Amino acid sequence: METINKTLVTIGRSVGGVVGVLYQAGRDTIDMVIRNILPFMAFISVIVGIIKKTGVGDKLAHLIEPAAGSLPGLLLISVFCAIPVLSPLLGPGAVIAQIVGVLLGERIGAGNIQPQYALPALFAINPQVGCDFIPVGLALGEAEPETVEIGVPAVLFSRLVTGPLSVVIAYLASFGLYSS
Repeated sequence: METINKTLVTIGRSVGGVVGVLYQAGRDTIDMVIRNILPFMAFISVIVGIIKKTGVGDKLAHLIEPAAGSLPGLLLISVFCAIPVLSPLLGPGAVIAQIVGVLLGERIGAGNIQPQYALPALFAINPQVGCDFIPVGLALGEAEPETVEIGVPAVLFSRLVTGPLSVVIAYLASFGLYSS
């Protein structure tokens, strides 16, 4: 009888330990969502709303669209979209990328731009990808304030270098891709 009691107590403690760990994990998750993710979502929603309501995204997209027909133009677009101060604002909703992508697609379909520029154009309009999420990612990883202070600008400036580099690589990779 005593063996059965010890077994039940051991099983009860084990189950209680697992339930306690799962319960605490749930509490930590809710706390993290409230402290880090919800404020970020509100910020991004405001930025996307401002960009769409003011039409800034449309104006910027139409401003850079003529440069999309050549490799130097695509490099210029890539550098423009990767400017460290601008890229976190262009990232939410990828407003510029959406508009320029549609405009480029229309021009490629109409035959005004050669199809080989489709792949490099994709990389040219997207160097800001992830730049809006860097602070949140570091916060979710519970990075120290000094790490955030150094990490965010480091990633933003690295995108300024890797953005145009990816355009050149995509351009080289597109040779022969669309030959008939």
